[in-house]
Amino acid sequence: MLFELDNVELYFKNKPILNGIYLKAETGQVTGILGRNGCGKSCLLDIAFGNLKAKYQLIRINNQPVLKPLYTIGLVKYLPQYHFIPNSFKLKKAFQLFKVSWSKFIELFEDFSIFENQKFGKLSGGERRLVETYIILKGKSEIVLLDEPFSHLAPLHIERVKSLIGEEKQHKAIIITDHHYKQVIAVSDTIYLLKNGTTKLVNNLKELEDYQYVSEGSLD
Repeated sequence: MLFELDNVELYFKNKPILNGIYLKAETGQVTGILGRNGCGKSCLLDIAFGNLKAKYQLIRINNQPVLKPLYTIGLVKYLPQYHFIPNSFKLKKAFQLFKVSWSKFIELFEDFSIFENQKFGKLSGGERRLVETYIILKGKSEIVLLDEPFSHLAPLHIERVKSLIGEEKQHKAIIITDHHYKQVIAVSDTIYLLKNGTTKLVNNLKELEDYQYVSEGSLD
């Protein structure tokens, strides 16, 4: 599957936020979006999912325009920055609701086996983030949008999530953004830098220094 987000223009109170955006993702690859806080990365994912309507936008799947919000056609799963599982849900119930295997989850994350009947809201921020990231990655979809999946995760869990992303990309198109830019770089096949309201395709990581997104030598 080829997914394209094109010609995006977004304004808040007549202030331009995004302008002339182009982004491509495809099955078998991870597309990373880098950019400073407040540059519009989350807005871009919200537009792709259908949560936010831009002044102009064109979404194409396999070169065909998609006129409905993407979430209505059952192809996409989205991990937003906020928690989407109700705090009162027990973990096993959440996995059942999203049709994801609890047993396979605790095979990979054994330390969570004691939380089967724990309410979601009782977990730490990092534990909740891990559960939601896993559910989104393993749920049935063809496109996955991940906004800050590594936030508050323990280093070991970050490595396992990166491995999961590598597995799931074999049959999904994955778009990811996170302030942990080194982790995004590590899992991404294609990288865009969002700067001054537009996307720039990064062909060489040295360009991230040239665009002053990272300090010189920080990628060595």
